[in-house]
Amino acid sequence: MGTITRNFANNILSGGTIDATDGIDGAISSSNIANSSVTNITTVPASIGETIESVASDPSPVTEGQFWYNSTTGALKGLVQLKAWSAGSNMTTARRGLGGAGTQTAGLAMGGFVAANSNATEEYSEYSWSNGGNLGTARRGLNSGGFGTQTAAALGGGFIPPTSNATEEYDGSAWTAGGSLNTARYESAQFGTQTTGVAAGGVTTVTVGDTENYDGSAWTASGSLNTSVGQAFRAGTQTVGLVSGGFTTVETAISQEYNGSTWTTVNNMNTARGAGGSSGIQTSAVTFGGETPTRTGATEEYDGTTWMTSPTMATARNALNSSANSRSAALAFGGTTGSNTAATEEFNSTTQSGSRAVWASGGNMGTGRYYQQGAGTQTAAVAFGGFLPPNTGATEKYDGTSWTASGSMATARSMIGPAGTQTSALGAGGYIGGSPYFTSATEEYNGSTWSGGGNMNQVKGKVGSCGTQTSAISGGGDQTGPTVINATELYDGTSWTTSPASMNTARSFLRLAGTQTAAQAFGGETTVDISNAESWNGTSWTTATSMPTIRSKMGVGGTQTSTVIFGGGTTPIASTIIWNGTAFETSSSMALGRNILGGCGVSTSALAFGGQPSGAGPTSTEEFTGSTLTTTASTLTTS
Repeated sequence: MGTITRNFANNILSGGTIDATDGIDGAISSSNIANSSVTNITTVPASIGETIESVASDPSPVTEGQFWYNSTTGALKGLVQLKAWSAGSNMTTARRGLGGAGTQTAGLAMGGFVAANSNATEEYSEYSWSNGGNLGTARRGLNSGGFGTQTAAALGGGFIPPTSNATEEYDGSAWTAGGSLNTARYESAQFGTQTTGVAAGGVTTVTVGDTENYDGSAWTASGSLNTSVGQAFRAGTQTVGLVSGGFTTVETAISQEYNGSTWTTVNNMNTARGAGGSSGIQTSAVTFGGETPTRTGATEEYDGTTWMTSPTMATARNALNSSANSRSAALAFGGTTGSNTAATEEFNSTTQSGSRAVWASGGNMGTGRYYQQGAGTQTAAVAFGGFLPPNTGATEKYDGTSWTASGSMATARSMIGPAGTQTSALGAGGYIGGSPYFTSATEEYNGSTWSGGGNMNQVKGKVGSCGTQTSAISGGGDQTGPTVINATELYDGTSWTTSPASMNTARSFLRLAGTQTAAQAFGGETTVDISNAESWNGTSWTTATSMPTIRSKMGVGGTQTSTVIFGGGTTPIASTIIWNGTAFETSSSMALGRNILGGCGVSTSALAFGGQPSGAGPTSTEEFTGSTLTTTASTLTTS
């Protein structure tokens, strides 16, 4: 086969668009990618991109930035460094000029300025902030101040007023007095542990270079900074430290390294700034936010020699603080955007290998349709019902390559509630037109023919459902056309039982994933599309984290804690998101935006078919292969 370009690799690994400039001659399909018979990939001139080698087996060892095509498995792979900021839970109290310590999953914030100086302490537990013990003395001017862990921290100096030399130590619940700094100051760069800490620079009435080492009870003077700075970025330990940026009389980009007694000036940051957050060690640090003097969300990483630009924070701000011990897992919180903010962001940088999630075209359906449903897996699916117009009971089976017609449903219908597998499927309710508008009829499929099952207790369609043919759940739906409901029904293979526990949000055109005792409901429509999600535990519904995008009439595949959600919307969309049981992640988009589609499978191997695709007929099929990226190196982890 030919070669593929780095542009192509970058787009695959980032979920980007593939086009002619990526070295592709023709469409990428399940047959020419998954089956190792790639015929539509051409060699591209070097002016377009570096070529990537096709190999029969994965190379070893692999270096960061290396890409290759494995012709045996039909997968494009690479070793890539993934860096991103993501939102964390807001602090309890918005504030600026606060102190910080701890880790990304166990952070600590203290003091700062609200409407006046604050003595409040907050602890971050990876998911949320909670109140801790108050400082003995309320203070601000703690930019880059604080060091240690959530259960063994220290804080020196600050502005009360006047300028303070007081030190306090935290044990995870209460603050007690420690030894006083020799030089009272605020906005000093502090790093290390509670018993081996450093305070460098800061402001008295002017910026100073004074450096002091802390042993858990007393401060001892050490060598002064080569350049006096305040509000600088900090990282490292008492014997291997780093101070960068900050203010002299203006913003500076100067970086200085500490060996426990003296300072050495090293390479400058790319952008002169101060009053931001930072984390890491001397040879592996990250700085973020601050002012230039314009507020910024700029992020830079340091490898011990060179500063490199990284993804920008979502919220540009200064006078924030941060956890302090890891370049690859940092925590930023508080500060000001012009007014105090409680925003929290997490920075993650990991080196991963494998193949990125991707959609590929599959075989076209024999009968194009909308509002159909499906069940099964990507390589053993069944699609049934739908609207042509008119309504149809047409049934087709998919084997991973092509669709084959099978026995039709007894009642032609669309907007059905699906469950089960290719050889044991369930179709309940749905739209039949005329009067009544919907039906309560249930049908069971055995892999070739449909037969009647127990009727639902309500006449309805547009329901969400999941589970198996003998153990299914249905939620929500529509009874009259314009009226949505929140009823829950359970099927045992013979009859439906109405549960006393209704959904919290009445809705139609929702989708369910999981089992009768562990299901997740996503989105839907009230009078407009919504993003609401709910969890079912076999007894009751609980409101869950909402989807990042509002959508209904989408496709899903997976379980309560691992679901892929694709397409949908009032206007057809192509975006794909993954639910991991705690949060949603963005994944690669489909080639075509589509809604009122059918979908089935699992979160790593799903199928989208029919519906209303933009730019194509309602017979088209796409296959989703989830990401196989795994963390293979933690070269940036410093904690």
